[in-house]
Amino acid sequence: MNAMDVAVAAWTARELEERLEREAVGTAVVDCDGTLWSGDSGYGFMVWSMEQGLLSREASDWMDARHRAYEAGAVSEEEICGEMAQVYAGLREAEVEKAAAEFVRRSVSGRHFAEMERVVAGLHGRGSAVWAVSSTNRWVVEAGVAAFGIAAERVLAAAVTVRDGLLTSELIDVPTDEGKARALRRVGVVEPDVVFGNSLHDLAMMEMARLAVPVNASPGLRRAAAERGWRVLTPAGAEASEEIVGRG
Repeated sequence: MNAMDVAVAAWTARELEERLEREAVGTAVVDCDGTLWSGDSGYGFMVWSMEQGLLSREASDWMDARHRAYEAGAVSEEEICGEMAQVYAGLREAEVEKAAAEFVRRSVSGRHFAEMERVVAGLHGRGSAVWAVSSTNRWVVEAGVAAFGIAAERVLAAAVTVRDGLLTSELIDVPTDEGKARALRRVGVVEPDVVFGNSLHDLAMMEMARLAVPVNASPGLRRAAAERGWRVLTPAGAEASEEIVGRG
């Protein structure tokens, strides 16, 4: 049986909004790529960086080879996400932040899920603390979630150390899989009221929640949702991605 044919209960957008209105949601957590918007912004920014000349030819060739190895299963999710942050080592942080904001404006802002815009706006309106957790680099994530009203200090994403305004290759964190749950616990979020995610890379943090909501669920997450009795939300026009490109 095709994973997308797995029987799983579904939310309508209005049902979910009404449920959240009834809940006392103190803390909410959202994944980004595939959950707040369609597509993989981490990979998109990497390609855009190459096209814009932000990355050198040598760095571009290395990154392209590493991503091909990732697609072939020879490089892990955690490794590739970390490397897609490390590849900017030596550049000024301000330069990369500016580039990320421009990329988001051009390539991410038009791909928001309207249903999730309303959900997050409702959570903010009722005073919930909303965190974004992603394995994409923090420059893109911070720029992307700003439109959802999520502050940079509530972003947990792939990050490297900065010294004297320059990016280094020293990783601080790459929140994916169990790492997403660890990142939340480090900031004191141990039992979030609701967590939204789209792939198996979000499963560990979703299992921390009182209410887990798969959004645009990948095949693996659909199976997990069916096993756990979770209801899924499929935004209008969304297309669930395969796990291999479900950056999280």
